[in-house]
Amino acid sequence: MLDTRRRPLRDLRISVTDRCNFRCTYCMPAEVFGRDYAFMPRAELLSFEEITRLARLFVARGVEKIRLTGGEPLLRRDIEVLVEQLAAIPGLQDLTLTTNGSLLARKANALRTAGLNRVTVSLDSLDDDVFRAMNDVNFPVAKVLAGIEAADRAGLQPVKVNMVVKRGVNEHQVVDMARHFRGSGHIVRFIEFMDVGHSNGWHMDQVVPSSEVVAAIDAEWPLQPVARDYPGEVAGRYRYRDGQGEIGVISSVTQPFCGACSRARLSADGKLYTCLFAVRGHDFRAPLRAGATDAGLLEQIETVWGRRADRYSEIRTEKTGDIPKIEMSYIGG
Repeated sequence: MLDTRRRPLRDLRISVTDRCNFRCTYCMPAEVFGRDYAFMPRAELLSFEEITRLARLFVARGVEKIRLTGGEPLLRRDIEVLVEQLAAIPGLQDLTLTTNGSLLARKANALRTAGLNRVTVSLDSLDDDVFRAMNDVNFPVAKVLAGIEAADRAGLQPVKVNMVVKRGVNEHQVVDMARHFRGSGHIVRFIEFMDVGHSNGWHMDQVVPSSEVVAAIDAEWPLQPVARDYPGEVAGRYRYRDGQGEIGVISSVTQPFCGACSRARLSADGKLYTCLFAVRGHDFRAPLRAGATDAGLLEQIETVWGRRADRYSEIRTEKTGDIPKIEMSYIGG
């Protein structure tokens, strides 16, 4: 199943909630997502059974990897029940989850037992003051590190650690982050600050190019590039020459990878988005609840993907940053 640029659908990201207990400034700034912000009522969220039914159909059309996202997915009650249902889908090769780590220490064992393969943890600084300021709810970095270690002990390996690097905020922490996780078996991925959504105040001069990140780390510990694991992998990989592991960089701004993008995103209320920077989605909840057959849903999947022509990162400018795109907390990372 190919889109208009002959890109296959291989990866599906499923948001299970639009809620999060952090207010990270680049994702859910508190001035927008404040105390009175109206999140989705529970009845509007896809049920676990609805998610699993759609996931089976996507796997039947070529999806090999599913990642659970949010919001913060561990806020969804009994999330391990959904994990168990998804893990049982024939043909699914990889089931992962992205989390802020705040609840990971208490959930790691249950997630692994249910069938989750790996986790990715968002951690933007090891400096407690910087981290508390970035998550904007005064959450300590030590609890996220404890979650990472709990995931490792549970067998959710390799743990990937995502750091969004923002000029003037945390770029001075890049080398410290690399140092902390070198030799641990965990993989740190440094992500360029992106104009996802419409409320994070993105400007090009806040972007720290991945080339700058790689150069800073290479000056401390020499690196060598590594081939991508699979077609469509978004992270550029680098291995420490002394054998102490690897890092990754995600360079959506300075080195767009639209040409090989094989991802779709399903929102918590059942809308399918064919790009992280989309302005609208395609509703699957309504036909699901109206009694659509599997054949009808498969036809809808094929139609949506077959018309896909997205290449936002290739045409990005300062002006495109003003387009009212869907917020990352709604669509998932």
